[in-house]
Amino acid sequence: MNGLSRGINSTPPVLKNIIIINILLFLATEVLTKFGVNLTQYLALYYPGSEYFRPHQLITHMFMHAGWAHLFFNMFGLWMFGKILEQVWGSKRFMIYFFATGLGAAALHLLVNYFMISHAMGEYKAMLNTLSPETFDAFIRSNFSEYYGALNQELTDKWYSNPGSAQLAADAQGVAKLLMDRMINIPTVGASGAVFGVLLGFGMLFPNTEIMLLFPPIPMKAKYFVMGYGAIELYLGISQPGSNVAHFAHLGGMIFGFLLIKYWNKKTTTFY
Repeated sequence: MNGLSRGINSTPPVLKNIIIINILLFLATEVLTKFGVNLTQYLALYYPGSEYFRPHQLITHMFMHAGWAHLFFNMFGLWMFGKILEQVWGSKRFMIYFFATGLGAAALHLLVNYFMISHAMGEYKAMLNTLSPETFDAFIRSNFSEYYGALNQELTDKWYSNPGSAQLAADAQGVAKLLMDRMINIPTVGASGAVFGVLLGFGMLFPNTEIMLLFPPIPMKAKYFVMGYGAIELYLGISQPGSNVAHFAHLGGMIFGFLLIKYWNKKTTTFY
């Protein structure tokens, strides 16, 4: 217990408060859900075209999480690397860095979503203008490949066998609209973007510090760890555009962290 107390007490103030807020909001979300209150709908980040979007979500989504594991790994990574950055930079600069990288992550994530949704919406409208089994099949394959196999079995194959069916055409139109609504209304939660920014900051300040990996359990210099993680996120973001993980948000946190540190390094006369 004394070791745990010392660990908590040695955590710098801004980092400690960020972790506490994340934990409290997660617990509040779990409790309020039982009473029919969906806190995620108010505080998660929605695409600006969604009816649920509110400007404050650009900040509040950083303090929301999808589950215990999501919360734990984000807070553990933030604590492990963030406490060192706050001790080196001071609390004010660390707080600015945390929110700047979190906002940068949200900005890149929303930009990527804009291109994805705009592309899908264009194909959706084109499909409606020439609705057929072929155009529906192409629309699903291009934009919702994760549902392609199930829809082939449940709807598309039947429609190919009976292309004149008004009911199957209506069903296909309804499915397409449902998928578009889902794409627009997917909420984004988590401090991951800012955590990746903190990881990048640690790698830039202490590039030759060795980090012990969990899988596989081998040591690796921080600079190589950061570069490897960034490469993985870029690959996954490109290869898995429909993933539930916001890979480009992670990259956004790293990119904005890099730019901010480079800017600060040029302004050596101003340090918070």
